[in-house]
Amino acid sequence: MSLYSLLLIFSISIPLALSFDKKLQFYKQWKTVLPSLFVVGSGYILCDVNLTNWGVWGFNPTYHSAIVFFNLPLEEWLFFILIPYACLFIHYSFILYFPKLQLASPVSLALSIVILSLLLIILITNIQKTYTVYICSMVILGLIWSFFDSSNTLNSYYVTFLLMLIPFIIVNGILTGSFITEEAVWYNNEEILGIRLLTIPIEDFAYAFSLVLFNLLLNTQLKKVNQQ
Repeated sequence: MSLYSLLLIFSISIPLALSFDKKLQFYKQWKTVLPSLFVVGSGYILCDVNLTNWGVWGFNPTYHSAIVFFNLPLEEWLFFILIPYACLFIHYSFILYFPKLQLASPVSLALSIVILSLLLIILITNIQKTYTVYICSMVILGLIWSFFDSSNTLNSYYVTFLLMLIPFIIVNGILTGSFITEEAVWYNNEEILGIRLLTIPIEDFAYAFSLVLFNLLLNTQLKKVNQQ
């Protein structure tokens, strides 16, 4: 079994098993969670295929299976379903047990405006870097959408994302070359800022933030539709 497959199993096994916890009963949200995962994942996969073909990043066959579609290994396709699922599980588990541990709306709004401003500056001053521009744009779109989210998802997400960073740094750190001899996923240094935590490009943190945020926002909207 490939290293990439093992990391996916590590990421999903506990969240999937605990989805049937008597108090959380996360499986009851599957009717909105699963469509969210497939819709958002489809968009990111399309971009992933293009960025791979453009040489922005690529995959080391030493660390993934021999099954490849459109230059993406099978594990990369599964990534956009399994990893966001695990993150949504963390988010909803946290707000179930700690419903009051979230940012006040004015603080959340101010933080979002600061982040938006920084991202716009980074985007404009690094317009030639494909991955930087792509992910800055995705976070900006996600934050703009959140301004119209009456459920104030960001208030709690800013807190739960800090928890998600723990498994994220472990998994993404390994994929980008920490603790292994080669990179499982490599990046074209001309297309990124060149700032890394361990071996993780700083853009990957924004990538994870936007991927989960879009899933949360869409899941929230689907819940409202089902309640009507």
